[in-house]
Amino acid sequence: MDTTTHTANERINLRLKRTAKDLIERAAGFEGKTVSHFMRTSALERAERTLQTHETMSLNAEQSRRFLEALSAPVRFNPKLAAALDEHDRRVTGE
Repeated sequence: MDTTTHTANERINLRLKRTAKDLIERAAGFEGKTVSHFMRTSALERAERTLQTHETMSLNAEQSRRFLEALSAPVRFNPKLAAALDEHDRRVTGE
């Protein structure tokens, strides 16, 4: 998101032990940032790494070949799975 064209208007509040707050304030000072800026950039960097870890899959050549073969294989109908999905829709989405 381009911060020059968007105004930040959402808030996140949290409570910390005094020692944790002092640590964050010291670290922000070393980087010449306000505590708010330090926490925002640190949290965003960590969020991006976490999403990268959970949303990205790295495969070697053999794993990639097997994965693509599995995607290319014809779909086998599984009545129990279909029933479970129908039950899920009925219970969770109310359909």
